[in-house]
Amino acid sequence: MRNTLKAATLEAKFPLLAVEHGCILSKDADITVAFEVELPELYTVTGAEYETIHAAWCKAIKVLPDYSIVHKQDWFVREQYRPELQKDDMSFLSRSFERHFNERPYLKHTCFLYLTKTTKERSRQQSNFSTLCRGHIVPKEIRDKDAAAKFIEATEQFERIMNDSGFVRLRRLTSDEITGTATSAGLVEKYFSLSLEDTTCLQDISLSAEEMRVGDNILCLHTLSDTEDLPSAVATDSRYEKLSTDRSDCRLSFASPVGL
Repeated sequence: MRNTLKAATLEAKFPLLAVEHGCILSKDADITVAFEVELPELYTVTGAEYETIHAAWCKAIKVLPDYSIVHKQDWFVREQYRPELQKDDMSFLSRSFERHFNERPYLKHTCFLYLTKTTKERSRQQSNFSTLCRGHIVPKEIRDKDAAAKFIEATEQFERIMNDSGFVRLRRLTSDEITGTATSAGLVEKYFSLSLEDTTCLQDISLSAEEMRVGDNILCLHTLSDTEDLPSAVATDSRYEKLSTDRSDCRLSFASPVGL
């Protein structure tokens, strides 16, 4: 029997074109630089430090050129704690601490930051837009060699500002960490499996009107798009009443209720 279903390859639908010099290039000529982010420990940041972190983010974002996209992404993976009992110089308390949390469930947090240089034309793009609607496949801004060089220079300045703040540490990902090698999985491969484990196996991907599934992992998406769901006023941090007392004040990020 002849297959009459309309089928497309993953390569044809994949939005990424290549990874060169540590930069991700999309088929729409967008340039993306990826960073691994190290954030301060929860419940250890004061109100004044939250203000400093917020000011550092604002200062770093201002150095980026027009039509840039800042995407901070947090991964929370449910895992079981594995103690480190092989160390020889461990004290009795340290060894008891490791045994106490042995195999207890916790959420492992990993944070990535993506800085993307797009164009004015792409910012107004709609879902019915295609390359057939414009005269040039590559936007005019990208054909300017200085534009890409200025964006890379701006991302380096962005990284320097955040690292100098002393609270947030950025480390730029290399090409091998993005695409992977013969022995280790890259960030792109981990997206295909919805897992940050060092595995290179591809699982079945199901895209339907009912659900989006990768292997046994099912995606559940929550979107804040209505202004009525947003508060009337915002701040850098808020008081966490459960751990605060009359003499001590525990501060949390204002957006923390939107997370886990």
